[in-house]
Amino acid sequence: MSDHPPARIRLASYNIHKGVGTDGARNPLRILRVLGELDADIVALQEADLRFGVRSSVLPPMLIERHTDYVPVPLDVQQDSLGWHGNAILVKRGIAVTHHDIIHIPYLEPRGVVTATLETAAGALTVFGMHLDLSGLWRARQARAIVQLAAAARSERPTVLMGDLNEWRAQSGAFREFGRHFRILDCGPSFHSRRPVGRLDRIMHCDRLVMKACGVHHSALAATASDHLPVWADFALGSGAAQGSS
Repeated sequence: MSDHPPARIRLASYNIHKGVGTDGARNPLRILRVLGELDADIVALQEADLRFGVRSSVLPPMLIERHTDYVPVPLDVQQDSLGWHGNAILVKRGIAVTHHDIIHIPYLEPRGVVTATLETAAGALTVFGMHLDLSGLWRARQARAIVQLAAAARSERPTVLMGDLNEWRAQSGAFREFGRHFRILDCGPSFHSRRPVGRLDRIMHCDRLVMKACGVHHSALAATASDHLPVWADFALGSGAAQGSS
C-alpha cells in the first residue's frame, strides 16, 4: 500500500448549446465563465461549433486563451472548428496530448466522437467525448461502436467516456451497451438548465479509476448560459486508486 494518496483529477461534460443561453442570447464569454466555475482538468464539450456553413467554433480561440487556462485538443478536421460534429475536448495547460482522433459512428443524423490520450499529473488517461442520436435505435448502435473502441483503450490505460447521450431511460439499449464495460455515473439531472429533470449528460468510467465525487454544476450563471448544466466527476488515478472508492 502506497504512503501517498492517489492523485485526483476532475472531468466534466458540458453541452453548451452553441453558446445560446436560456435568454436567447449567444454569449461565448458566459460559457467560459461557467468553465471557470467548474475548474475541471478536462472538459468534453458538445455543440461547440455552429451547425451550418463552415461550422465555426462557438468559442473563439482568442477568448479561450485570454479568459481560461484551457487548451483545445487539436483534432485537425476543419480549420475554423473547435471540434468534430460539435464535439470538442479542452484540457488545462500543462496536460500533454499524446494522441487524438475522430471516430466515425453509424448515424441517422450526422454524429461523431472525439478521443484523446492525455498525460496528466495524476497519470495517463484516455477520454472519449460524444453527443448521441435522438433515435433510440441509433443510440444503441452508436454505443455498441463506441464501446468496442473504448474497451480496447481501457486495456491500455484508465478510460473515461463523457457526453450528451440524449437518453431519458435508465434501462435503454445504449446504457446496456455501455454498462457491459463501464460504470455509468448518475451525476444528477442536467436538462433543462432552468428546471433540470433529464439525466441526459453522463460520465462513464472503467474500473482503473475510482470515482470520489460527482454532481451537476448548478449556478445562476450556468442556469442561463446554456439549456444544459455541466456534469462533473472527481477520480483517483495512479498508485492506490484501485483500492476502492469512498
